[in-house]
Amino acid sequence: MKPPILATLALLITLCLTTPAAANSENTRQLLATKECQSCELSGVGLVLTNLAGVNLSGANLSGANLSRANLSGADLRNANLNGASLFGANLDGANLSGANLSVADLRDSYLGNTDFTGADMSGANLQGAIGIPAQIGKAGDFYSWGIAQGQKGDPKGAIAYFNQALSINPNFAAAYLARGVAHYQLFERPAALQDAQQAEKLFLAQGNTQAYQTAQAFVKELQTPQNASQPKKKPSFMNFLGSIGSVLLQFLL
Repeated sequence: MKPPILATLALLITLCLTTPAAANSENTRQLLATKECQSCELSGVGLVLTNLAGVNLSGANLSGANLSRANLSGADLRNANLNGASLFGANLDGANLSGANLSVADLRDSYLGNTDFTGADMSGANLQGAIGIPAQIGKAGDFYSWGIAQGQKGDPKGAIAYFNQALSINPNFAAAYLARGVAHYQLFERPAALQDAQQAEKLFLAQGNTQAYQTAQAFVKELQTPQNASQPKKKPSFMNFLGSIGSVLLQFLL
């Protein structure tokens, strides 16, 4: 019979060898060697900048994993658990994430071209700056808020892309027209800015939003005022242009 202390040490060693960390380490080696690790336990694993193109991780537990800037193009992540995982800047082009749990996952600046999110749980996921966000995983208000944030960063072209997606979902989203008009104005695209401002003016009037209607009307008048050719062009601030436009746009953040 083993002495009590030796028995305790043996038990502790056995427990250590069967912890998730030990399992993760072995599964990580398998993954990197074969690119096959279906239903594996990989919670909290660190795979930053790893080339995982075409990997099969269907059903794997990747909760809390760090996959920042990893290449996951064409990866099979069906029904994978990516709750709270970091996919910041990851390449998910052509990846299959159908049925995956992506709640509160960090997908900022990721590339999502041709990514399949059918049936995926995207609740609380951060998609700010992501490229190619499919319309089915975002509401019009989501794309609008991302556009506002992008505009505040000084990226009017990126903001316009988000506003376009918001308007493809809800063509009567007056604030998105107004915001897109401001972004066009920042790019000195006055005809496009005027067209958006007039559409926003029309919609705000029909929707009975007096303050927003008056703001859009003031923007239209500004855009219809002939420019002084002798004055140098100065890029206006996205949120401060015409003063009240910023406050009106922020009212519609959902």
